Amino acid sequence: MSKDTDAIDQVFQLHEEAKRERTQSQKLDQIRVGTSRLTREEQAWADEEEAEAQDGPMTAYHPIQRREDSGTGCLGSMLYTAFVVCVSIILACLGWMAASDMLALNKDNYTATIVLPDSIFETEVVDVTDEEGSVTGHTTVRRADVSYLSSTLKQAGLIEYRWLFEFYCRIAHADEKVRPGEYHLQSTYDYRALIQNMRPNAGSATTVNVTLIEGMTMHEMFVTLERSGVSSYEDLMEAAKNYHFNYSFIANNDDDEENDPLRLEGFLFPDTYNFYTNMQASSAINKFLEQFNNNLTDDTLTRIQESGRSLRDIVNIASMIEKEAADDEERADIASVIYNRLRADMVLGIDATILYIHPEHEGAPNEEMLKEKSPYNTRRSAGLPPTPICNPGLASLRAALSPNQTDYYYYALDTDTGRHRFFTNEDEFNAFVATQNY
Repeated sequence: MSKDTDAIDQVFQLHEEAKRERTQSQKLDQIRVGTSRLTREEQAWADEEEAEAQDGPMTAYHPIQRREDSGTGCLGSMLYTAFVVCVSIILACLGWMAASDMLALNKDNYTATIVLPDSIFETEVVDVTDEEGSVTGHTTVRRADVSYLSSTLKQAGLIEYRWLFEFYCRIAHADEKVRPGEYHLQSTYDYRALIQNMRPNAGSATTVNVTLIEGMTMHEMFVTLERSGVSSYEDLMEAAKNYHFNYSFIANNDDDEENDPLRLEGFLFPDTYNFYTNMQASSAINKFLEQFNNNLTDDTLTRIQESGRSLRDIVNIASMIEKEAADDEERADIASVIYNRLRADMVLGIDATILYIHPEHEGAPNEEMLKEKSPYNTRRSAGLPPTPICNPGLASLRAALSPNQTDYYYYALDTDTGRHRFFTNEDEFNAFVATQNY
């Protein structure tokens, strides 16, 4: 019993001590907020209790807990490091490619000629300001179409990345620095040198004027360019087969196969041109195509659409008119004969188409040529020949778009006048031909 009594006494003793501590704590709180009147002894006791509280621990003890995201460990660090390394390599490669193009590194050395026509430039009036930003006047600025510029340089192989060159142009204000003209540029020029050399008198090169007349074939034009020192016949034919010309009327193969060089026949616009000697073949050809494109006015395109025929068909018909007509006055009548025969499903019977595949032959086709089974033999094959047979001028193109409205189905050369006679039926035609000594 004594042990049980001692245990009960200890419980009561602990209870009394806890109660005394609560009482002291409450009294101390009252003292802090000034809610009781203190004796000197009480004040001393309160100061002692306050000092002991300040000397105690400032914060409650909290055990350190393990972070829930600490499980990533070594694998996460390795993946992050690998990601950073891969991104760095990609950025380094892109930077090297951009720098190589901008600085013209590791490029084959050749010369390309490009043309900047007046049509790609726009004139704008801008304010002139002083150092304080006040407007002091106005000036006229001429700006080039940077998109056309980058496309032309890309086609010539002088740049690789159009977006990068256009970005450089915006920074360097290149659109205000370049000028219309024809420029002889080296493939080793960096971006800055390209801009500097697209100004008048930026460089010098030997030039030559060459006149290509209406009715010349592509073969004849290329021979003329070679004889004038512009480019070799082989290089011109290579460009005709493999170069991608950026015009909708020129067919370009999307794969690695060669193009038919005759895709250019009819579209090499005859005119007098100023060429650089020993210039890039594709640049020389591009001058013809650009001139042809410049003549495709909105009115011309509308009339082509109204005709129900393609541009290539119109050029094909114009090429036959060019070869057959003795003068401008009879072009529209010859056009009417061609259209009348096409509508009647008759063969065209134009000897110039037969002679096209016999460029070395002189005079009228012989009997052997007339019997050939060829799509160019319009004595036997109906419809248009596969390609134009020459490069027509504007007069023939206009006649093909605006033929006279006639009942003519035949025409024949009058050797006395050097012009053609036109007939509505075969009997009259044969009767006239019998009187001529062809």
